[in-house]
Amino acid sequence: MIDDFAKAHLHERLRRDREALLWKLDGLSEYDARRPLTATGTNLLGLVKHVATVEARYLGEVFGRPSPEQLCRWQDFDGSDQWAAEDETRDEIVAFYRRTWEHADATIDALPIDAPGHVPWWSGPFSRTNLFAVLVHVLGETNRHAGHADILRESVDGRTGMRPEHEQQTDEEARAAHWAKIERIARSAAPA
Repeated sequence: MIDDFAKAHLHERLRRDREALLWKLDGLSEYDARRPLTATGTNLLGLVKHVATVEARYLGEVFGRPSPEQLCRWQDFDGSDQWAAEDETRDEIVAFYRRTWEHADATIDALPIDAPGHVPWWSGPFSRTNLFAVLVHVLGETNRHAGHADILRESVDGRTGMRPEHEQQTDEEARAAHWAKIERIARSAAPA
């Protein structure tokens, strides 16, 4: 009974957080979706591409159910799974993510929560795992990168929130006053 609840709960949270990540692209220009927003080049569309690849590998290969489509090289020296190449469109990357969901959802639905899996890139005894541990890991990765996307999107146009129904209207004056207050407190904590 608890196994069914745990699997259903984790799966529902994953579905919710996938949508939250994609929502961060809504209404952005191609440039704003792709442009590097940190010193390391992190960008919104690249986060989507990366999370899609993570999900395809963990909820596919790990359980002997490889993705039916070609996956980009993963965690290469150039981070090519974390940015969109010139010949990749936003629509293609979003569609890839949605197809990955279908494949991952089929894996989750087909297997019991304790189904064994093997993660060859995890070391030692941790490489032998199960669906529960992988679901927790993928949910953590999705949440982590959705959090990055929250911050990146806020830096582009001020939009905040997890989903459209949670979006807050921006009061620029109140936001500036709040920022100034936090800045003043931070400066007062610094040694003289």
